[in-house]
Amino acid sequence: MILSKKTQYAMLALTKLTKEYGKGAVLSGDIARSENIPQRFLENILQEMKKLGIVGSRQGKSGGYFLMHDPKDIKLVTIIRHFEGTIAMMHCISEKAYQPCEFCKDEESCKIRKVFKKIRDNTYEILEDTNLMSLV
Repeated sequence: MILSKKTQYAMLALTKLTKEYGKGAVLSGDIARSENIPQRFLENILQEMKKLGIVGSRQGKSGGYFLMHDPKDIKLVTIIRHFEGTIAMMHCISEKAYQPCEFCKDEESCKIRKVFKKIRDNTYEILEDTNLMSLV
């Protein structure tokens, strides 16, 4: 799996907000400039993360975006799954987007499936154990 630009930009924006956690809101323009993210694209990403409950926003002089939770409590798996949909490389091993394999005669004995399930499980474990604080 190769992460989309959207996911990569989301992680960059979130790491910027993590660095500023507890110091107040950060303007989206400041995030865009410091992380080299197109402003309009960033606004869409921040709005998605706001709907998800990861970031909040405030209007006015001290306005901008901020993390809704301690960065230690925001796991990378949540961001990846939101923007990418699944971390599995094959539908037959996906927990969120499972579909029966069209090539397998028996999923339980398929050695290819077993290898990719192991990859998915290991990837999930790493992403679950990684929080925003560990990215800064």
